[in-house]
Amino acid sequence: MMTSAEIRQAFLDYFKKQGHTIVPSSSLVPGNDPTLLFTNAGMVQFKDVFLGLEKRDYTRAATAQKCMRVSGKHNDLENVGPSPRHHTFFEMLGNFSFGDYFKREAIRYAYECLTQVYGLDPERLYYTVHTDDEEAHGYWVNDIKVDPGRVYRMGDETNFWMMGDTGPCGPTSELHYDWGPEFCTCGQPDYSVALDNGCERWLEIWNLVFMQFNQADDGTRTPLPKPGVDTGMGLERIVSVVQNKRSNYETDLFTPIMDRVQKLLGHTDAEREEHLVSYRVIADHGRAVTFMIGDGVMPGNEGRRYVLRLILRRAARHGRMAGFTRPFLAEIAKTVIQEMGEHYTELKARREFILNVIAQEEERFYQTYEFGLNLLTDLMDDLKARGEATIPGADAFKLHATYGFPFELTRDIALEHGFLVDEAGFHQAMAEHEKISASDQFKMTSEETLVVYADLLEKLKAEGELGAGGVEHDPYRGTEMESRLVAIVRDGRIVQEAREGEQVELVLAATPFYVEAGGQVSDTGFILHYDDPDAAPTWEFQVTDARQPVAGLIVHAGQMTTGAARVGDEAWAVVDADRRWDIMRNHTATHLLHRELRRVLGEHVQQAGSLVAPDRLRFDFTHPAMLTQEELRTIERLVNDAILANYPVRPEHHAYKEAVAAGAVALFGEKYGDTVRVVKIGDEEELFSQELCGGTHVNYTGDIGSFHIISEESVAAGVRRIEAVTGRYAYQLAQDRMAVLDSAAAFLRCAPDEVDRKVLNLMGQLQDMEKTIERLRRELARRDFEQLLNQVQKVNGVNVLSAQVEAANVSMLREMSDWFRDRLGSGVIVLGAVLSGKPSFIAAVTPDLVEQGLHAGKLVKAVAREVGGGGGGRPTMAQAGGRDASRMTEALSHVPGLVEQSLKS
Repeated sequence: MMTSAEIRQAFLDYFKKQGHTIVPSSSLVPGNDPTLLFTNAGMVQFKDVFLGLEKRDYTRAATAQKCMRVSGKHNDLENVGPSPRHHTFFEMLGNFSFGDYFKREAIRYAYECLTQVYGLDPERLYYTVHTDDEEAHGYWVNDIKVDPGRVYRMGDETNFWMMGDTGPCGPTSELHYDWGPEFCTCGQPDYSVALDNGCERWLEIWNLVFMQFNQADDGTRTPLPKPGVDTGMGLERIVSVVQNKRSNYETDLFTPIMDRVQKLLGHTDAEREEHLVSYRVIADHGRAVTFMIGDGVMPGNEGRRYVLRLILRRAARHGRMAGFTRPFLAEIAKTVIQEMGEHYTELKARREFILNVIAQEEERFYQTYEFGLNLLTDLMDDLKARGEATIPGADAFKLHATYGFPFELTRDIALEHGFLVDEAGFHQAMAEHEKISASDQFKMTSEETLVVYADLLEKLKAEGELGAGGVEHDPYRGTEMESRLVAIVRDGRIVQEAREGEQVELVLAATPFYVEAGGQVSDTGFILHYDDPDAAPTWEFQVTDARQPVAGLIVHAGQMTTGAARVGDEAWAVVDADRRWDIMRNHTATHLLHRELRRVLGEHVQQAGSLVAPDRLRFDFTHPAMLTQEELRTIERLVNDAILANYPVRPEHHAYKEAVAAGAVALFGEKYGDTVRVVKIGDEEELFSQELCGGTHVNYTGDIGSFHIISEESVAAGVRRIEAVTGRYAYQLAQDRMAVLDSAAAFLRCAPDEVDRKVLNLMGQLQDMEKTIERLRRELARRDFEQLLNQVQKVNGVNVLSAQVEAANVSMLREMSDWFRDRLGSGVIVLGAVLSGKPSFIAAVTPDLVEQGLHAGKLVKAVAREVGGGGGGRPTMAQAGGRDASRMTEALSHVPGLVEQSLKS
């Protein structure tokens, strides 16, 4: 059996014997076509030759060309892995004629190469030609002696090639391999290549393009003075045929890479088969990444740089899915270089560079992957709880910009979990971000800035400024900490100094600032530096946010308020203690609320999201119905009872399995390590609550002060939301509401505890007055109605009334139409009134006139059209509205004519 290297070389050797110059593959980065991200076909490097813009010292050539197809109409990325023969990177074998030979020779060369060089059975080969190409058909049948029944004539869609809307073009001839009837997947009795239905029995292995014409702007085609030939045969496909493998991934182009993956993972053959899609992705993407970097492409956020980052990170993710827990792609690249470096010598020459770039980029991704994946998982869980199945584009962009998740990677993960991603929304968010970034350089959420953070973390570790775990982070032992300023980031760049008024990010060796997680917001506060402990601070920095852009690195965002900070300064980190206490009260109250919801509503209640801020708490939970006022009062009372009980609150660390077995509540879908932090409320003998939680809490429930629910609502199907306040904010709410109560009592001239009865009495009086007003309006309308009867017209013997009236609402208009029918027995009435500034109409037609062709819905619709509106309804009663009340009289004047027209038709 020929190896892939032998198959590639045999192709080149054959065409060399046929007088072709063997031209080395051009770079994956096309140097002569700015419209292409990557070289995607063998003819790309010869494009100017075919266009007559370049002359070479040969007229026939053959190549083994490196190609990438990851964008535009040839984007195969989504199919890579599940499909047995889709790839990002591939090799295209091709032979070319620049005004030298044409169809006869091209057909003969292809046939000889397949049957004599590779030894394929001629009975397995089938052919297509353009329906009008008698020459090509004749050469196959008369020169090669192929049975005419094996040569199919097909149309432009499959057998005509064009370089663009204008320019060189021509018919094609395709060569297909027949795997045999046992591999038919279409099930059609008349199966053949001509059906072009994707049947797996047939494999297109070679395409011969005959550049015969030049197409003008008007679509006319004239023969080229020197026709050419451009052929392409995918190496991966011909290797699968020669080696008799149904999947390209079973050939020796990929098996050494997949064997290396298996060895690194220590998988059995069964485990390899279980993770086959990931093995394929790693093998394909590993080749693509190696070749792209070998041709000078570097990871980035735009163009081909973005494609490289996307493919590398997609491979890294599939590696994790297969079982890798640390970067591995450099090892895969070593195998690619070993297997393919003999032919593509640039791989060996740039080996260390390729390996270093891969290792650095994959390491960066690993630092942010867990954060991004957890966010995406939480987002999908939240959407699922709300009964939604599309990830908003803004969220997909946040994953891309902050956590290095390319859109395509988010889409892959989403599809695996049954979700779609709003691609249009993603691009809109990206455009808005770029617009904002152009005017606000401080918004550091781009992928490039994330790389800065990752590099900074490694630098600080290497210099000994930070330990192996990164910034020492302890938000639990207090709100102040002595530390040291180890780095400053401004506008995505590392700087040594920050001056008064500048917005920057400070990195401390240690910090007590809590970083947003688990629904709890980040701390704010100050970072200070003193030259003299008894004097005012030399410089002061106001912290407005604390973030962890990469694992192990915490940055404090804010503004220099006084002085100038320099890297190396001693620093005093001070969290806003009052704000922290407000947050802690709300967080502990959230645990109490969760416990009482399960107690009152049932154990089916599960947390579905939360926000713990200083001014309020928000708790989303699963429950099928709106809570009654009695349930809300009971829950609020029970939470306050727990506060008054002054239970101790203590965090403990336990093994995850041990904690869950002991009854600790773990959030559904949350990812936990082997050791977890458990927040316990109550005495050890009788625990009130215990939850897995990394947030900050009060020491005793009595520290919360009080708890008050301010709202309860639905946020999705089966998901409810409660918002509540505690501590200072609950006290302020009570004060505000007491003030309102006292004011109301003063206005009503009653005691505060009599306000509700006084209001009920006033409401009763108001209802009585409204009834009186309604009765008087009806009496006035009745009087007006009597006068309206004098305006009835006869239209072909039919009583017709159209008039504008004074009416309080649509119901009164209907009632007036009923009076008309009761009085006249037979007729048509259209009444109009201005309600809330807009024209409204009611039309009524008695049943006897409906039989004569009149229709209230059609009539009122035509009338409403005159005032810029519309409507409709039943044949006997209909309603409409409009926008322009000034044209109501004109609209009503058309009614007699409309009735007459309907009677005639």
